Amino acid sequence: MEAYNWGMGLIVVTGAGGRLGGRVARKLGGPMRLLVRDAARAPDVAGAETAVADYRDGVAVERALAGAETVFMVSAAETPDRVDEHRSFVDAAARAGVRRLVYTSFMGAAPDATFTLARDHWATEEHIRRSGMAFTFLRDNLYADFLPFLVGEDGIIRGPAGNGRAAVVAQDDIADAAVAVLRDPGAHAGRTYDLTGPQALSLAEVASTISVTTGREVRYQAETLPEAYASRASFGAPAWQVDAWVSTYTAIAAGDLAPITDDIERLSGHPATTLMELLKRT
Repeated sequence: MEAYNWGMGLIVVTGAGGRLGGRVARKLGGPMRLLVRDAARAPDVAGAETAVADYRDGVAVERALAGAETVFMVSAAETPDRVDEHRSFVDAAARAGVRRLVYTSFMGAAPDATFTLARDHWATEEHIRRSGMAFTFLRDNLYADFLPFLVGEDGIIRGPAGNGRAAVVAQDDIADAAVAVLRDPGAHAGRTYDLTGPQALSLAEVASTISVTTGREVRYQAETLPEAYASRASFGAPAWQVDAWVSTYTAIAAGDLAPITDDIERLSGHPATTLMELLKRT
């Protein structure tokens, strides 16, 4: 495996079969290694090679990262043991001799974060800090691309977000920021970036924006915590997952996702995309 990129040695993009990793791979372009769990889902990028490994399989990850200088580490799918998966991957990367990790974290990552899954990201960040590898953390706000999926079949977004706001961010903007870091990783070593959109929107404003851009009447209905848990009970999801769903909204209510930064513009060279702009082009 001899793929090199940007004069910085081998770059590996993980999660390349997914929405964010795939965007980063296509925008970065050129020789690189794409790490996927399923080779059939690897994007078609000229000059790129593909390696297959699951984060849980340290031996396979170490082999897949052999010779890598910089790795773009997309966080694993949400599971109860995601932190263990991340630790396994980070340890394998260190054994493989990787010099730098660029990790996709979450806004407000902390051991006591309101959003329960942001605690996983904090634990992962801490493990990376102790790994001996250089690192850059990209702490993403909520994906703006995902907001239409919050709308129920009846046209209502339900959740205990109160009148809180979130500076939701487009995945394309995150990918642009990530590419800028990957092209000059040394300049961003040790840095943490909060990647947000240009506006902090209430869910009522989100609903209105979806209505305007789709022609479908959408509205927001605030729930109490008991109502939120009751309305999600029919999905039959495990308790940890329901907690994560509900705490997405309570994090908004708490103001955890409201801060706006200019990190997208400073990294990518273009203004962050508004929700209205994103929905109009999708």
